[in-house]
Amino acid sequence: MTAWHDRRILDLFGIELPIIQAPMAGATTVDMVIAASRAGGLGSLPSAQYSVEQLREVLRRINQETAAPINVNFFSHMTPADDPAAQMKWRSALAPYYRELGIDPAAPVSGSGRAPFDDAFCDVVEEFRPAVVSFHFGLPEPRLVERVRATGARIISSATIVEEAVWLEANGVDAVIAMGFEAGGHRGNFLTKDMATQVGTMALVPQIVDAVQVPVIAAGGIADGRGVAAAWMLGASAVQIGTAYLFSAEAKIAAVHAAALGHAGDASTAITNLFTGRPARGVVNRIMRELGPISDVAPPFPTAGAALAAIRAKAEGRGSDDFTNLWAGQSARLAKHLPAGELTRSLFDEAIAALDAHSKARKTQIAVPVFPPPATP
Repeated sequence: MTAWHDRRILDLFGIELPIIQAPMAGATTVDMVIAASRAGGLGSLPSAQYSVEQLREVLRRINQETAAPINVNFFSHMTPADDPAAQMKWRSALAPYYRELGIDPAAPVSGSGRAPFDDAFCDVVEEFRPAVVSFHFGLPEPRLVERVRATGARIISSATIVEEAVWLEANGVDAVIAMGFEAGGHRGNFLTKDMATQVGTMALVPQIVDAVQVPVIAAGGIADGRGVAAAWMLGASAVQIGTAYLFSAEAKIAAVHAAALGHAGDASTAITNLFTGRPARGVVNRIMRELGPISDVAPPFPTAGAALAAIRAKAEGRGSDDFTNLWAGQSARLAKHLPAGELTRSLFDEAIAALDAHSKARKTQIAVPVFPPPATP
């Protein structure tokens, strides 16, 4: 076997390898996207980290450096209403850390966090017409979805439970990302807020495959070729991988984040809402242990991060990860430290080799001794 036989995602996106580099806001760089796409996979650009004009500049550069298909990813959350009381309660919870680091707890903070997909971002999609547009937290309003569809882009989004996958298919996506509980970064949930009932990748993927007609992309806890092969065997047409790409030279993460990833094991991460206001998986650190990991005090997404910015910066300057969002999935230990392009190809090659080995093992005949029946007394 030298190729993956399920061509649904390959043909849908116009790519060579069923490997999708996950869009990781704050960590994914333009170089990572270009490298993954040049290698034959699908590079994914996390557009929520850019302003509209910055996104235009980035897409111009990508178009200059590769003609390969890319995925442009957006958040589709609703901007929360101003809630000064909630913000004050959050600032009060953080005040001891401000004082510890020598920062005035009453100092003003700014920043509203990641921006949702809107008409201005949609204008950019219509201008650059990327091959794939993905959304996190469901889908934006139908008129925006139709504008995206009119560009010819394939539309995908994440589901964390079967009900979300069925909803996404009913609302016109071309493929569903089955996001298992093992995945790093923000959960893609939008029909449920209950983290206690979220589903692991191995259980989620085949159930979504059975529930929808569109192709399924597996995500969560996949960091090497064995995981890719397992996802394929469960019915996924492709895989989306994030944490493994954080070890590539193209990733842009804080030094304390890189150090935490280097020591992360299977039980090193937890789901927390402290850093942004929405559940996300990261390496456990001091603030998660002391205030969470899940807290009712954290204000709605994406407003929680603004008040953390000052203490995070001060702590990182001292080499501490106490207040840094150390996003990571549960399989960081399995990741190879390769450049993004090499990693993309390696994941595919290893998966094919694993399937080949499995196929050969099944064909091997094992002689089973046959014993005569016992003599009749």
